Amino acid sequence: MNVNLHIERLILDGLDLEQGHEPLLRAALETELTRLITDGDAATRLMPARAVPRVSAPGIETAGGGDPAQLGRQIARSVYDSFGNQR
Repeated sequence: MNVNLHIERLILDGLDLEQGHEPLLRAALETELTRLITDGDAATRLMPARAVPRVSAPGIETAGGGDPAQLGRQIARSVYDSFGNQR
């Protein structure tokens, strides 16, 4: 089964990233979300919805002193956890 995921916009309220950290956060988010989808049950969790127009992920507590890689992984887990609630 193939899963195609397109995130058009990601809104992060109350987050101040240092200049130059956005690409690091984005790469970590993409890597972790890919890992979770590949290893997990995202396709089953999203069925029968063929397309989900919007996902509201639960909030996260930032940890790691503003480490963009850690933050990207936390955001990815939050997004992934929200997949089961989109039916």
